Amino acid sequence: MRTRLLGILLALLVAVLTALGVPLAASEAQGEQQVVVVDRIDDAARFAALAQNPFGQAASPTADEQQRELDAELRRYHDVYGIAAGVFDLNGRAVHAYPTTWQNAATGLSADPFREALDGRRSHDPAQAWPWEGAGDQLVIASPVVWDGDVVAVIVTESPTDALRSRILSGWLWLIGGEALAILFAVGAAVALTRWVLRPVHDLDTVTHDIATGRLASRVAPAGGPPELRRLARAFNEMADHVEEVLDQQRAFVADASHQLRNPLAALMLRVEALGMELPEGHEAELTGVRVEGRRLAQVLDDLLGLARAENAGPVVAPTDVAALVAERVEGWLALAHERGVRLEWTPPPAPLAALAEPVGLGSALDAVLDNALKFTPPGQAVRVEVAATDSVTDSATDSACGAVVVRVSDSGPGLDEEELARIGDRFWRSPRHQNVDGSGLGLSIARALLSANGGVLGFEPHHPRGLTVTLSLPGAEAGPGR
Repeated sequence: MRTRLLGILLALLVAVLTALGVPLAASEAQGEQQVVVVDRIDDAARFAALAQNPFGQAASPTADEQQRELDAELRRYHDVYGIAAGVFDLNGRAVHAYPTTWQNAATGLSADPFREALDGRRSHDPAQAWPWEGAGDQLVIASPVVWDGDVVAVIVTESPTDALRSRILSGWLWLIGGEALAILFAVGAAVALTRWVLRPVHDLDTVTHDIATGRLASRVAPAGGPPELRRLARAFNEMADHVEEVLDQQRAFVADASHQLRNPLAALMLRVEALGMELPEGHEAELTGVRVEGRRLAQVLDDLLGLARAENAGPVVAPTDVAALVAERVEGWLALAHERGVRLEWTPPPAPLAALAEPVGLGSALDAVLDNALKFTPPGQAVRVEVAATDSVTDSATDSACGAVVVRVSDSGPGLDEEELARIGDRFWRSPRHQNVDGSGLGLSIARALLSANGGVLGFEPHHPRGLTVTLSLPGAEAGPGR
C-alpha cells in the first residue's frame, strides 16, 4: 500500500510540476527573445533617425556627410556585434548594407518584414526561437524610414539566434534543476507523509498477524495518523478484546465441562462394573461394548482438557537440546511400539541441535505425533524419527525464512490424500477411511497448539511409498535475539 500511495503522490507531483514548468519554460524563452527584439528595435530606430535626413532631402554636403556617418555606424555595428544591418530603398536594393554581399531585402528571410515596413509600420515580432532549432536561423527586424509622412527607405537587421538559444537553454537547465530539487524535497515529504498516514495500517497488519498466529494479547498501540485510521485502530482493539474474551470463555467452558464430566463418568463406569457382576452369563459382549465406549468418552474428555490447556499455555521458551529431548521421548514409546509390533527407528544427529522451545510443551506435542504414527502403522512396519537443522523453514512469528531445527516423524500407515491433508489437524476431524481406529481426532490439534505456543509450526506431507510425515519446526536458538 505504501508503494501505491507513494506512486500516486509522485505522479500527481510530476503532473503539477509539468503543468507549471512547461508554461514557465515557454515564458522564459519568450522573455529572452523579447529582450533581443527590443534591442534590435532600438538599434533600427537609431539607424532610421540617422538615415531620415539623407534620404528625405536633396543631395547636399550635409546629406553626404550624414550618409558617410550612417555607413560607418552600420559597418561598426556589424563588426562589433556580428549582426547584419542595412538601409534599403523602396525596391529592396541595398544602399548601405553589411555584410556587403547582402544586396536585396525584398527576398529571402527579410521579405515579409520588409513589405510590412513599406506600409509604414514596424514588422511583427518574429517567430519564437527554440533551443532545438538548427544553427543559422536569423531574427529579422525591419523599421521604416519616414520623411514628411512618407516611407523613403527601410532599415533591416538580421540577428543570429545562436546566443539567444544558448541563453534560453541555460535558463531551462536552471529551471529543470530547480524542479529536480523540488521533486527531491517533495519525495522526502511524500515518504514522511505516507509513513505517517500508513503507520496505523502497518501496526494493524502486524497485530493482525500476531493474533492470527496465536498471540491474542497483541494490540495496536496508540499512534498518530489520520483520525479515521485512529478510530479503526481503537475499533480493532475493541474487537480483539471481545474475541479474546469469547475464546477465553470457550476454553474455560471446554476445560470446566471436561473436568466436571470426568467425575460423573468415573462414577458411571464404577456402577457399570458393579452392575456387570450382577448380570447373568451371556451379556459379556454388551458389557464389553459399554466399557469400550466409556473409555473412549473418557479419552475424549482428557483430550479436550489437554487441548484447552495447550491453547491457553504461555510458556517461556529457552534454548533446548532438541536431539536429547527426542531421544528421551522415543525411549518412552519403545515399549508400546514393541507391543504393537512396530519398529521405532531413531538415529541421533552427529551434533547437538538447539532450538528455542519449552521442553514440557515440545515433549507433549511430540508425544501426540508419535502416538498418532504408532496408531496407524501396521505391525511389521516402521516409524522413522529424525532431527535436522535447516535454513529454509518459515518462522510462524515473523513469516520470514530463518534457521530452524526440524523433527520429522514418518510412519508407514495408509496415509492421506491431498484433500485430507488440507483438513488434518482440525478438531475432531478424522479421515472417513480410519473411523475404525481408536481416537478422538484431537491429538494433532493438541500438538499444533502446543507447538504454536513454542513459536513453532506443525506441517504434514505424504511419505513415500506410503504413509504420512509430520514435521515439527522450531526456530533455532541462534534466532533468539532477532525474534
